[in-house]
Amino acid sequence: MTKKNDVYKCALCGNIVEVLHAGAGELVCCGQPMTLMTENTVDAAKEKHVPVITKVAEGYKVTVGSVPHPMEEKHWIEFIELIADGKVYRQDLKPGEAPEATFCIQADKVSAREYCNLHGLWKA
Repeated sequence: MTKKNDVYKCALCGNIVEVLHAGAGELVCCGQPMTLMTENTVDAAKEKHVPVITKVAEGYKVTVGSVPHPMEEKHWIEFIELIADGKVYRQDLKPGEAPEATFCIQADKVSAREYCNLHGLWKA
């Protein structure tokens, strides 16, 4: 059974889906079940992946890692999400861009997650 906001990836083609409405069915792509992405929270790698959330005047800034994550053609952050009071805000990124996003919203309870094309899903 899926849960709202779960992220799944196809091991064959690389499709990534986020569950908007939970259901009892199995997510399938390329004829096989998709893999539920586990949100990592402890970073032992040289490149830091855990999102860092900072409250700023206009809302919240999310930076990937305590040191900037690489944003190269073969290794980059594909998206950053801010989950604020139950709503999901997403910023897609491309190689060459800064591994950060500012979300101009006000909220009481926030968390963040990001997806690295090589190292998967991370949250804070």
